[in-house]
Order: sequence, then structure tokens, then C-alpha cells
Amino acid sequence: MAGNLEFIKSASGTSVSSLSVTDCFSADYDVYQVLITKSDISATDYAEMRFIDSGGVDSTANYDLANLEMKAYTGFGELRATGQTSFQYMWYSTNGSDNQTSTNITIYNPNDSSSYTFFTLQNGANFITGFGAMGNKTIGVHKVAEQITGIQFLLSPATFDNLTVKVYGVK
Repeated sequence: MAGNLEFIKSASGTSVSSLSVTDCFSADYDVYQVLITKSDISATDYAEMRFIDSGGVDSTANYDLANLEMKAYTGFGELRATGQTSFQYMWYSTNGSDNQTSTNITIYNPNDSSSYTFFTLQNGANFITGFGAMGNKTIGVHKVAEQITGIQFLLSPATFDNLTVKVYGVK
């Protein structure tokens, strides 16, 4: 993979339970970097992600993932989910404006209608109030061979007090 990032699109939201970035994947790139540069939430929760296709947000049970929680305050933890309606456990945050660090998501082949879409995620040390620092590494697959055009981030029942998403194509 080369390494030149080309800015495509950004989106942000305040006091929202979901945020969609539409029409950000095309035939121009095979690999995309999605950066979450700000993620303040109203209550302690895991963020989730879904893909958007030609029919809208895919909320069917097509999502599998594995997450490694690297906790500084105790042993590492693993979270796995198959056949889910979203990618769960994307990143964990408490309701503090300075507790969330950047999250970097790499999405592979979203425009290829003959292939599943995969992603990897990593983020720095989030500070979990009352416990300490925790980072995440996550992998996931959307088990439908179809063209993906966008992404949606969501929380339930919490809301994003402030969320900023930036999408880049990798050349």
C-alpha cells in the first residue's frame, strides 16, 4: 500500500445518535482511511459502525468483528461478535470531552461489488474515568459482496455530543 492520503469528505455532528458520511467510496481507490478526530459522547458507551449501500444503511445481520481491548489498568480483553446488525465495539468512550483519542479505521475494497468489505481499526489510549487508559485494535468483515458507498456511526442509547469524521483515499 502506497501511503499518499487524498482528502475526500468530512462530516460532523453535535447531539446526534448517528452520523452518516454518504457517497465517500468510489472506484478511484481500493483502500480508505477514516479518521475519527473528535468523539465526545453523552454517556459511557461503545460506538458502532454500519455501511451504506445503494439501498441505504445496511442494518441486516451481515457484520462480524473481533476487538482486542488493551487495558493499562487490568488484563487485556477480547470482544467478538458475528451475524450482527452493526460493527459493535468500535471504540469505547466515557462522557468526558478529553477522554477520547483519535481513531483510525482502514476500509478495504468498499467499491468492489464482487468482494466482501473488510476493515481494521486502532486507536490510542482512551481514558476510562475511574479505571485508566485503554486502546483498541479491531478487525471486521461485512459479509455481503456489494458496492458500499458510505458509512454510518451510531450510539444507543447515548448520543455524540461532538463527532468529527474525515475520509481519505489511499493512493
